[in-house]
Amino acid sequence: MPALTRSRHRLTTAVAVFGLLTTGAAVVQATSAATPAHAATTHRILFDDGHAEEAGNADWIVSTSKPDPLSEDSSPSAETDWTGALSSWGVDLQKTGSYSIKTATSALTYGGSSTTDLSNFDELVLPEPNTLFTTAEKTAIMNFVKAGGGLFMISDHTGADRNSDGEDAVEILNDLMTNNSVDSTDPFGFSIDALDISSGNPAAISDSSDPVLHGSFGTVTKSLIADGTTATLKPADNSAVKGLLYRSGYSGNTGAFFATSTFGSGRVAFWGDTSPVDDGTGQSGNTLYDGWNDTSATNAALALNATEWLAGASSSGGGDGGGGGTTCTSSQLLGNNGFESGNTTWSASSGVITNSSSQSARTGSYYAWLDGYGTATTDTLSQAVTIPSDCTTAALSFYLHIDTAETTTSTAYDTLKVQVLNSSGTVLSTLATYSNLNAASGYTQRSFSLASYAGQTVTLKFTGVEGSTLQTSFVVDDTALNVS
Repeated sequence: MPALTRSRHRLTTAVAVFGLLTTGAAVVQATSAATPAHAATTHRILFDDGHAEEAGNADWIVSTSKPDPLSEDSSPSAETDWTGALSSWGVDLQKTGSYSIKTATSALTYGGSSTTDLSNFDELVLPEPNTLFTTAEKTAIMNFVKAGGGLFMISDHTGADRNSDGEDAVEILNDLMTNNSVDSTDPFGFSIDALDISSGNPAAISDSSDPVLHGSFGTVTKSLIADGTTATLKPADNSAVKGLLYRSGYSGNTGAFFATSTFGSGRVAFWGDTSPVDDGTGQSGNTLYDGWNDTSATNAALALNATEWLAGASSSGGGDGGGGGTTCTSSQLLGNNGFESGNTTWSASSGVITNSSSQSARTGSYYAWLDGYGTATTDTLSQAVTIPSDCTTAALSFYLHIDTAETTTSTAYDTLKVQVLNSSGTVLSTLATYSNLNAASGYTQRSFSLASYAGQTVTLKFTGVEGSTLQTSFVVDDTALNVS
């Protein structure tokens, strides 16, 4: 590529690194840097009730006692010992002695101090939310999963707007996946269909090794649709996505009624209807349906096995689940790693993430362009990431192209440092320093081991510093942090 002098479109350089944010942005910082605390033998499940899960005829709670259902009955033995349409689900988990269950009634956070902060849990259950998640909540949820948490998303049919605010669960959950600051490039590998399927008994695929279909709570054969929907799978976006139960007449990438996937170090499950987890008991005045005990399906086993897998409590498959398991999931941890979502996920100086035709992306349209102005400039690009403690391999890689107008063959006037920082902004390691002396045509892949940072949340930071006269451009694309 020819040496190009970049036009300056900003007056000042905005340096914004995770861990160095001001108090006004503390919510975003907290959700980026925290790691789910590890459980010993108790797997911690948080059911959401802060997004109109009780609106209209819905009663999607494990107990009217919140946040702790044990305050209603400390030793439940029957579904009626706790009050709520999901009480059977909660009671069955509680009776094993291996689960701790709480209910969130306020905004979801990750890295805060509240008792229902996501950092205190291994799994979050979203049972048909009926109000949109805020920007901060979506950041919290996605970072929680990315760091190893389990996410159980239960939808309902399109048009099931129980609080008449113009949003239903299909729209709300799709918004979570496509409109967040962490990764909006189809991070889980599926989208929820805008359908209202009146009835059916979706059948399980044949896979004797799948821990959700064949878990400690039993074998899953069928589920139940009573006005629900399905998902369309997109394995090209996330190869881990897997349909487990399908609507009659469907298979492959369409008609998936129950699906699983992974994201970062975490696990994800989708279910297309709330009727299967409704146990028919709840608060007075709600018309409920007992799908939990429906004899045409095995809904209880499906819900409980999936909870077990998402929380990391099962012995095979999936990721860490936020602290319950001991198996590392092979995965790529960086969000927006090819920059194709534009100026999201990464913290960058103004104009660094671009699709300008003045340079060329290695793949796609977007890339990160540091410096290249021919004036004294400092550009930065950074992202915080949690490297799971049970992964023995953590390989950082990126493609780098350098062009320059400098003619010297001996002096490094312009430099790019690649560094690892802790959450306080302290440099833990400088992985490499490149300069105008490394200019060459095309992209070259650079790779480094970050295995020594397993179990830590660190910030990966690129810092380009350019002198006052001739330009040097440092162009980065197709980053990755692969763990196994």
